[in-house]
Amino acid sequence: MSSGGSGTSVGAVVVTMNDRPEGFAQALDSLLAQEGVELDVVVVGNGHVPGSIPAGVRTIGVPKNIGVQEGRNLGAAEVNGDYLFFFDDGTHLPVPDTLLRLATAFDQDPRLAYAQPRTCDPITGLTLRRWVPRLRASAPTRPGVVTFMAEGPVMVRRYAYELAGGWPKHFLLSHEEMDLAWRLWELGHHGRYLPDIIVHHPATATARPATLHRLNARNRVWTARRNLPRPLIPLHLATWSLITLCRLREGKALRACLAGFREGLAGGHGARQPMSWKTVYRLSRAGRPPIL
Repeated sequence: MSSGGSGTSVGAVVVTMNDRPEGFAQALDSLLAQEGVELDVVVVGNGHVPGSIPAGVRTIGVPKNIGVQEGRNLGAAEVNGDYLFFFDDGTHLPVPDTLLRLATAFDQDPRLAYAQPRTCDPITGLTLRRWVPRLRASAPTRPGVVTFMAEGPVMVRRYAYELAGGWPKHFLLSHEEMDLAWRLWELGHHGRYLPDIIVHHPATATARPATLHRLNARNRVWTARRNLPRPLIPLHLATWSLITLCRLREGKALRACLAGFREGLAGGHGARQPMSWKTVYRLSRAGRPPIL
């Protein structure tokens, strides 16, 4: 699929669980309306076979829910493009040059591995804290280098993504963005938050069932055990244990976190590829030492 002849090629991966039919149609329409890039799109049906897909868009049907991240990995293997754009079915691009502007940021910075636009509500303009990929989330319009990714759409340089091994498929949900970002930084790259590039998503409240609390805690442990030098693992986990105790007041949620913490310590995190102390220094200098 082609949208212009700039030579900038983008492979877009849309993962859907078929639970947002109106949002999915709007997301695809806005993606296919992009101009100035060579665009290749694949839709991954997570637990179903996608239907009502526009001509020229390929599909992958997965019979059971394998998680968003493994769905993204499957899609990335099927699309062509120097850059990969991971896009959710509840999000849409309000202007037709969004992808071109994101890709231009990579042209200007050869060490840039990932670029994240600002997600905001299409009606209120609100940007939720969880959509801002840095510690000072109260200032969502401040741009700059970031050491991890927030949930939502992100563009990644393809060769860096492949060198890093893609998304951690066994995580299922939670902390996969931090895991990938740390591995990209270990390769000598960095990320950037570009709040002047806007994508839209309704700012709806997100319920946090016990399963999500458990996965969040388990994957926090897994991310630390996979990526950090051994002396930093207990510091990182102790810091986040204290933060969790301060944040959670409801007993059921706290019990789920403790269960996930124990599950993470029991193993299953996969192969260790600890970052160098040079990367620890770079992350710290960029504003987020990896004990936070």
